Amino acid sequence: MKEDSEVVNSYAKGFLLGALVGGAVGAITALLFAPKPGRELRDELSYRSKDLLEKGQNLFGGQDNNATHIPNDGKLQADAVVRNAREKADDLLQNAEQMLRDAKSKAHTASGSVADGLNKFKDAASAGVEAFKQEMSNVQSRSNG
Repeated sequence: MKEDSEVVNSYAKGFLLGALVGGAVGAITALLFAPKPGRELRDELSYRSKDLLEKGQNLFGGQDNNATHIPNDGKLQADAVVRNAREKADDLLQNAEQMLRDAKSKAHTASGSVADGLNKFKDAASAGVEAFKQEMSNVQSRSNG
């Protein structure tokens, strides 16, 4: 765990150092291309470099603890979001599996009901055909007799 904080601390310091150096290079470039007399330019460069140096010392001197908490807090929040998303996905998957089981059960029950209904219909149709034949037989025997 200590190694992780050292890595985060190292990244934070590297990022901040890069930001300071980039800011200094940008400021110096802007000053060099600004139309100012030599003495005024040197004074402003001196002032800006002292200001940047103080900011860097303050940043690395006592305030870097705050900078290391920012990535740690962000990592904790990201971990919480990932964990929450996994839990939601697991819940959705379980609900989907339960719905699938319920649908299969209902389909099986419905197919059994359809088969029973079809058998009843066949029996009723056969009984109807037999009754019709019987009536036709009775009508023919009355006509013949």
